[in-house]
Amino acid sequence: MHPCNIYRCAIGNRVKIGPYCEIQENVHIGDDTVISSHSFIAAGTFVGHDVFMGHGVITCNDKYPRPNNKEWECEPPWISAYVSIGSGAKILPGVYIGQGAVIGAGAIVTKNVAPKQTVVGIW
Repeated sequence: MHPCNIYRCAIGNRVKIGPYCEIQENVHIGDDTVISSHSFIAAGTFVGHDVFMGHGVITCNDKYPRPNNKEWECEPPWISAYVSIGSGAKILPGVYIGQGAVIGAGAIVTKNVAPKQTVVGIW
């Protein structure tokens, strides 16, 4: 058995989560989604159904990270259904990824992605 940190979130049916993942509170993961090992899903992130996340995908929910920030606002990303995210991709706070989009391995997604759009590199 490999450890995962999963707490106070909603996980759909037939979801596969690899080892060494962390899925934080108030995350929603839709049915038939795959989250590969060593991935981090930040609090509040929405992940639609039939999503594939490669190894080491990271989502972020804090646009202005500072220690002891009393004015912190959770700004999680939204990942629509049928999205495919390559290994090592980073999804920044507040980003919307449209249905059927493809995110290349190692991409850094800084802005919204249209449905069925493919993005690579720093977007």
